[in-house]
Amino acid sequence: MTPTPTSATPPAKARFLELKPLVREAAEWRLLGLLLERPYGAWWREIRALAPEIFEPGLRAAIAGAARASESAYLAVVGPGASVNLRSTAHRRSSDPGHLFAELRDMFAAFGFDPRREESVDHASVLCGFVAYLRLKEAASRAGDDPEAADLTARVAATVIHDHLAMLAEPVCQSLFEREAGYLALTAQALVERTGRRPSDVEGGWAPDGLIPADLTEDEVTCG
Repeated sequence: MTPTPTSATPPAKARFLELKPLVREAAEWRLLGLLLERPYGAWWREIRALAPEIFEPGLRAAIAGAARASESAYLAVVGPGASVNLRSTAHRRSSDPGHLFAELRDMFAAFGFDPRREESVDHASVLCGFVAYLRLKEAASRAGDDPEAADLTARVAATVIHDHLAMLAEPVCQSLFEREAGYLALTAQALVERTGRRPSDVEGGWAPDGLIPADLTEDEVTCG
């Protein structure tokens, strides 16, 4: 738990304590993005580098499971053509994908976000990385006494979480647990804990066929 600043707390330390939750949240979102990427190259090294900044038990469990991750297993479950799709547009029936792509690219450009990526802009790994970046931008704005910029950044992050990540998190989590997908399922569960349930005010709570068992009503769907 982050200590609450008091009137006796030195100003610099008080500011640090105020910003620490945002920085920690940025680390958690960055980890979520990494865990949803294809594991190859420097992936394991980046996971290990972030691990000391992560204290939430669910994410710690996902980190432990990622030690056994393999590129082939990842691609079999969530790669191109696999049954579980990590792209936001795959979970929206009536939205125009081109419009969503343009909206995301405009947001990325407005905040100077130029990620190293191999996935589409609507992929969960990219979106989580964007939220992590926005959390750091918000912390920097608050440290610089620019509450207007900080509030704008917070609103954009909330939009990305609600309109994009929340649309995919719950059905993806359900499907990954059905497939006993190890660290990926734990990662998806941690994502659901941050996004909440799939919102009904975006596209009626719809999920692609096959992600929710036919004998479950939408209100009965939970994950983990």
